[in-house]
Amino acid sequence: MPGITLKLSGVSNPSLSRRLADELTTLTCSLLDKKPGQTMVMIQYVAHDEWFIDRRSLTEWGKNSFRLEVTITDETNTRLQKAAYHRAAFELLSSVIGNVHPHSNVHLIDCGAAAYGYGGLTQEYRYQHDGGPEARTAGA
Repeated sequence: MPGITLKLSGVSNPSLSRRLADELTTLTCSLLDKKPGQTMVMIQYVAHDEWFIDRRSLTEWGKNSFRLEVTITDETNTRLQKAAYHRAAFELLSSVIGNVHPHSNVHLIDCGAAAYGYGGLTQEYRYQHDGGPEARTAGA
């Protein structure tokens, strides 16, 4: 059940937001083996004059930037999956946004199953009551 938060430099753009919500959901579900129906995406825009890297605004840099944070349940993905996701997400966002500052970044945040969940239930509770990993691979 990934929670995806994307911060983009610039002004609100509903068309771009919809495109990126779709593409990030597809990428996240594909590379991290998650379910689209349990994937949440929030996109926020920050003005170039209010985004700073090394004490200079993006306006001064003449660049765009993004910060992608994806929360996932700890121990549900391998290091190789996470590395592949980092590369692919950076490439996707860089190509769509263009002219990105090299310090634009991707963060995968591993959350403990007992502290992370949705609908009032933790992921640990779901794991314990849905039959563990066998139930998940069977479509539970």
